[in-house]
Formats: sequence, C-alpha cells, structure tokens
Amino acid sequence: MQRHLPMLICSLALASLAAQAHVTLEYPIATAGQGYKATFKIGHGCGPSPTRMVEVDIPAGVRGARPMPKHGWTLEVVREKLEQPYLSHGRTIHEDTTRIRWTARTEADMLSSAHYDEFVLVGTMPQQAGKLYWPVRQLCPQGRHDWTDVPAAGQAWRDLKSPAAELELMPAAGSSVHHH
Repeated sequence: MQRHLPMLICSLALASLAAQAHVTLEYPIATAGQGYKATFKIGHGCGPSPTRMVEVDIPAGVRGARPMPKHGWTLEVVREKLEQPYLSHGRTIHEDTTRIRWTARTEADMLSSAHYDEFVLVGTMPQQAGKLYWPVRQLCPQGRHDWTDVPAAGQAWRDLKSPAAELELMPAAGSSVHHH
C-alpha cells in the first residue's frame, strides 16, 4: 500500500486540478484605455471529447477586437451596430466586434483533451479601470463548457462553478495614453 501512496496522492491532486480547471487569460492584468493581447488558455476538452469550437464574447467597452487566425480553424467575427459610435484614427466607428468564434475545420484539427492550446485576440480596453469579464464557450462533439459566470457583488470569482475569464484593468499612468 505504501508504494502506491505517492501515485494515489498524485491522482487525487490531478483530479482536484481538473475539477477546478477553467479558461483563463495568460496575462490577467491590463491597462485601461490601452491595447491588449488577450490569450485564452484552453487546457482540456469536455471530458474525453476534444474541443471543436471556442467562442469569446467581447465585453462592453472593448474596441476594435480582432482575432489571431489558427491553422486548421475557421474564424467568424460577429459585428453589431453601436448605440454610441466612437472616433478611431479620424474615422467614426458605427459597428464593432461583439463575438469571435474559432471552429476546427476537420476532426483532426480539433483540440484533443490531452493537449493544451491558446486562442488569441487583440483590442483596445475600456477607459475605466476595474474588472472585465470575458465569457467563453467551449463546444465539443460530446458536451460543452460555458465559462460565462460573472461574480455578483461580494462574491469571489474563484468561488464560481464556471467563471468567465477575468481581467483586471489598472488605471492608465499619466496623460500619454493613445486613445482610439
């Protein structure tokens, strides 16, 4: 029994990590009003089923979101008309990205549950410092994970069952902010 104890402890630790696994951002801190590269880390599928689609909702106030293409995956960028247009480089922007979806082209391109990958986009963060939540949906041939829970007032992000990816926006320093 004693020689199996380390294996048992390791198995329990891995099971605990798997139960708490969720989609997170590689860099969970950004500067308000600045450009940001959001890298969503996908560490598992839906049980043994591979990931065939990753969909990210763009939080309100994020401007000009653009995805990084992935080999073997198609991109869909959903844009919607803005209630409040904004200026960017001398142009009035009337519609902007609200959702980005990566879908594996073939079964062979799907992200195996045994592997890890990243899905990347860039955009300009809102001017206001604070917490920003990125709902992410992960679809598999058998199952799905909706990482869309946002904490209520006084609730801890880590206590959520299926937390949206969390980004802390820090105030911009000085007045050298490049506004879009």
